[in-house]
Amino acid sequence: MQRFLALSRSVHGVLDIALPGFVALLWLGGFPDWTVLVLGLLTALAGYTAIYALNDIVGLHDDREKVAGGVKRGYAVEASEMRYPIAQNLLSMKSALAWFGFWFALTIVGIYLLNPRILLILFGATVLEIVYVKLLKVTWLRTFVSGLVKSAGPMAAVFAVVEQPAWPGLAFLLVWLMLWEIGGQNILADWNDLDEDRRIGARTIPLVFGLPAAGRLVLVLLSLVVLLSLLLPLFSPLALGWPFQLALLVAGVVLLVLPAVRLARTLDGAQAARLFDHSSLYPLTLLVIMAVFVLLS
Repeated sequence: MQRFLALSRSVHGVLDIALPGFVALLWLGGFPDWTVLVLGLLTALAGYTAIYALNDIVGLHDDREKVAGGVKRGYAVEASEMRYPIAQNLLSMKSALAWFGFWFALTIVGIYLLNPRILLILFGATVLEIVYVKLLKVTWLRTFVSGLVKSAGPMAAVFAVVEQPAWPGLAFLLVWLMLWEIGGQNILADWNDLDEDRRIGARTIPLVFGLPAAGRLVLVLLSLVVLLSLLLPLFSPLALGWPFQLALLVAGVVLLVLPAVRLARTLDGAQAARLFDHSSLYPLTLLVIMAVFVLLS
């Protein structure tokens, strides 16, 4: 089972569920009916499990090139000697496809029960994930594709709890999510895989533009994430007020901005890994803050 969980980056996937949860509470202004809550959690878990597995299935050829020179354990939330389990021959392709198919089917069923329109988001994210993997050696612009894929879960969460969400709010949410994914996840993950990516000729932001530029970009993007988060209460039916904004500001500065400043100054790979971990905890922190304010209201 550990090999399957490594295939789907299970720890990371569980943390990712917090972001759809935060967005759903924010847009709805309260907790949904318990049936929607349970079904939404299970569907989100299935969706992230399937899409992360798809990454390794589609990227098998490149991953085999990476592991040929040894496997780096990775950053804390994904630290495992079983990274790239198919490429390391720890899992067969047949088993990986069965695992993906099972969770993808569950995702389809869950989405159909929540809101069939969300299926368009799921299928779009699936296609974009394949495109993202295939662009590894082609262009650094793949990072924008990653932003769209990671945004799919939270965007779907809005449609799961609000029948007709306003498009300006969805557009703002998409921009905010993409900034967090690119600055707080994608560039940092590529930073961690710097040696492997260089060896196989990958085209990532740290490799194409260099570490100083990548560090500055991460700082700018995550600073924007924190600033824009202060506008998120505008899209909630709750009157959250300045205490909520202050909580978001503190969380963003501590988990994103300060570690990003350290990374931009040192350009140390250990700092990049630490920032990735802190950024991965950012959605969970937002969910806790949101849940507390919902309960108090």
